[in-house]
Parts: sequence; structure tokens; C-alpha cells
Amino acid sequence: MRILTVCLLTLFPFLGVNAQKKEVPHIVNFVNFIRDIEPRDEDITPKVLFDTTKNEAEAIHRYGFRGTWLLQYDALIDSRYQEMMREELSHGCEVGGWWEITQPHVEAAGLTWRGRYPWDWHADKGFAVGYTQQERERLVDVYMEKFLELFGQLPASIGSWFLDAHTMAYMHEKYNIEGCCICRDQVGTDGYTLWGGYWAGAYYPSRVNAYMPAQTPGGQIDLPVFRMLGSDPLYQYNAGVGGAVQSVSTMEPTYENAQKPEWVGWYLRCMTDDPALGFTYLQAGQENSFTWDVFKEGYRVQLPQIAELQRQGKLKVETLIESARDFRKKYPVTPPTACTAMSDYTDNNGRTIWFNSRYYRTSILWEGNRMGIRDIHLFDEHKESPYYNHVCTSNQCIYKTLPIVDGCLWSTADDMASLRFYLMTKDGTTEELHGGEPVIRQEGKGMSVSWPLTDRQGTIRLMLTEKKLSATCSDKSLRWCMKLNIQPQAQLPFQVINGHTLTAKDEGFAYQLTLRKGTFEDLRRQQGWAYGVMPEKGKIEMIFQ
Repeated sequence: MRILTVCLLTLFPFLGVNAQKKEVPHIVNFVNFIRDIEPRDEDITPKVLFDTTKNEAEAIHRYGFRGTWLLQYDALIDSRYQEMMREELSHGCEVGGWWEITQPHVEAAGLTWRGRYPWDWHADKGFAVGYTQQERERLVDVYMEKFLELFGQLPASIGSWFLDAHTMAYMHEKYNIEGCCICRDQVGTDGYTLWGGYWAGAYYPSRVNAYMPAQTPGGQIDLPVFRMLGSDPLYQYNAGVGGAVQSVSTMEPTYENAQKPEWVGWYLRCMTDDPALGFTYLQAGQENSFTWDVFKEGYRVQLPQIAELQRQGKLKVETLIESARDFRKKYPVTPPTACTAMSDYTDNNGRTIWFNSRYYRTSILWEGNRMGIRDIHLFDEHKESPYYNHVCTSNQCIYKTLPIVDGCLWSTADDMASLRFYLMTKDGTTEELHGGEPVIRQEGKGMSVSWPLTDRQGTIRLMLTEKKLSATCSDKSLRWCMKLNIQPQAQLPFQVINGHTLTAKDEGFAYQLTLRKGTFEDLRRQQGWAYGVMPEKGKIEMIFQ
């Protein structure tokens, strides 16, 4: 019998309890980007910045990790960093570029610096989007020429809080940049909004929109773009509801949660133990501008936990370019992926799943006995970014995709916008359904969600796949529907809500969501509601293709 069991587990790995953990890689990159200029605090001198970087290197090497170091141009031309980075390369680390634009970089390209300081963090001065396409190319050329001169090779990866598609394509096609990283999703933090994109992991961007995942090989830049910083899957999304500037709950060692052993342990358990699809990805590390005294506690907490999980074989620490090359080898187009949090570090009893594909992203949130789809954003490679052909003239940068449900921007602190499940009563009213613990499983290239109802018979089942989201109930006699609540002041993109189609327009770009099963109901005349979705023959099926 033992021999038979071993044979079955070998032939059919999904029969094993831990099979999914073995099949889904869990990847950590230590990405540290380096500035040599910090005008915001006179106490943060170039020596403080350099000493911070040395301490970061010593910390990760103490645990045998290899990191990715990304040099801003001002650091690239500093001989101290040149010497240090050559040593890091000898340790098997990666050295690439950090794409914030500084006065030395601009002047080396023969352009005129417009910033308030030698490094100006405003979007129209300190980032590529503040320059014309021709100027962006010149900035790339100068950086690559200098890097090649100093290290005898070109960088393989580039990072930035945000980049434009023209710069990405130029770097990739002329200089063979193979990997990229940009900021996590956030609203208003430091003046930068990136909202509605591929939540975690990596994607291939549209040729006309660096933030928008592409749907076709011909429409994509073949450059994997990884999301930085390791966002809290439960609560980062909810921070700043209604459009307020978000607070930060990530693995950045500067911030409060990331210095708490309990929170870090919870985050890493979510990453390595909870149900997932494709792969899970975490980017650790820190920019040197925060200084070592501020974030050394975060390193002290995080590094041994990550090292222990790597020793157990639960995750793998590698460089950004190693992750990017593996991604390109495995995936010709952006893959469907999912990550989950099946426990909560607060008393809210929250659980969540994030599902991403090249067509859409969605997130389901459970709060106690309530369940709701808090986010659906569509992706369309044809939606051109405002920064693709035009220069950013604001101190802020905004990247967005196409909302169908937005539980952050359409909510209030007391009432999250969410597409929830309701019982349709005989008198024509609706009552929200409640349930118990969800069961989430990988099924092929998708994820299934089963939510047993507690106030009625039956189980709500959702299936998330690359191109569709479907909902059914096991109790065929139950009259149920879905409804999206919103704050009354929410700025909705919807134009027509009728039958099998919801049409919308955002920033002048028209898009739609189609139901293969079910019908839409326009609820905008009822205060606090947007639309309902009625099942057809017991099923709702949304098509995102």
C-alpha cells in the first residue's frame, strides 16, 4: 500500500497535501537602489548614503544572499560606488540602473536641467516622462555608454517608480535590457498614482502603455515588468479609500509593519503556504535615502526569516535578472497568477485572493461572514498612456487601467464598494448573504473559490480563469444576485448598463464588459448603488477577452 501511495503521488502530484507548494515557485529579490544625492535632508550626505549601501550589502551577504543593485546616474559616476559594485559583481550580485533623472545625467546628455535641486523627485523633472521621446533616448544612450565604459558590460535590468513604454522599448530593443521593476499599486503616495494594474509578480507591458499588460505577442514589449515592494495583500489596497493619499503597508524595511516579526512572519506564510497560481513574488530591499539607522531593524527582522524559509526549500532568493530570464523562458505572454492571504494579523478576520491575467485583475475580500469582489480592472493594450507621445508637465504622474469595480476609489472609510451576493426575496427586496470559511484551490490554470452559506443552504462557487469569472450556487432553488454598492459621490465611468453588456469610458477610452451568462441591471438611480448582475439559469459568467 505504501508503494502504491508513493506511485500515485508521483504520477498525480495534486493528490499530495503539499503538492501545490512544490509546484508554485516562491521568489524573493533583494533590490536596493542607490542615490548619491539627497536634497531633502542636509544630514543625509553622500557619505551617509554610501555607508547605508555598504551596510545593506554586509547584511544580505551575512546570510549568503545575492542582491540586485540599481544605480542612479549620480551614483554611477561616483568612484566609491564603482569600486563597491565591482566587488558586488564578484560576489555574483547584479548591477543595473535606477531610472530617476538627475542634473548630472541631464547635462551629460547635453540637455538643460529644469529641477529645483540636483535631484528633483517631481514627475516632470526627475522621471523620463518629463522629457520628449528624443530626449528620453539620449538619456538612455548616455547612461548605457557610461555603464559600459565603467563595467565592461551593459546592465541587464532597470528599475524606476514608473517608466514610459517608449523608454522601455528603446532600452530593450537597442540595449537588450531584459528585466524591469516599477512601483507597486498606490494612490497619491509621493505624488505618484499607479492604480488597477497587475497586482503582484510580473507582466509584459503594452507597446503604448508601460503600466497596461498587453494581450497579444505583437502588442507587447518582450520585457518582464515586476511589481516592487511586496504589498500587504489584505490592507494595502484599502488604505486611502475614497481617493485619499495611501499609507504604506509593505515589506519595505523602513516602515512599521516590516519591522514587526509577527507581521513579516504572516506575510511570508501567505506567500509560501497559502494557495497560489503560477508563482508568488516578493521584492525586498530598500533605497539608501532612508538611511541605515532608520531601516536596519527591518533587515534584522526580515533576513533571518527569509533565510530560514530558503533553507526549508519554501522560497528562493535570486537576482532580478535571474527572475526576468526565467519568466521569459516560461511565458511567451503574461500568465495568469494568483496569491492569497487565508489568515489575518488583525481582529477583522479578513482573507483575500488576488487573481491576475493579461486580460484583467480581480480581488475578493472576506471580512468575517461577508464576502465581496472588491476589485475588477480590465486591461487593453490599445489604451495609449498619456506619457507615451507627450511630456508630463505636472509634478504628479498617474497611471490607471479600466475599472469595473473599484473598492478603494469608490468607497468611504465606513462602506467599501464591493460586488456582493444577495438573496432576492419574494417582496422584491434583497438581503445580503453571509457565509463561513472560504476554500480556495488551484484548478488547472485557474482558481476556484467555494464559500459555504451560513444563513441559507448552499455554497457560492466562483471560478477565476484567464479570460472569465463565473459564479454559481449549489442550491438551485436559491434566488440570488450580485449588486455593486458605491459611495454616492463616486465618479463612475459607466455609460450604458443593459442586458448582457456594460459599456464605459475612462479618460476618453471606451471599453465594455460582456456577460455570457446573466444580465446587468442599472441601479444608478438608487443612491449608493451602481449596478446589479442577475444570474441566467443559475449562472453568471463575465468575459474579459
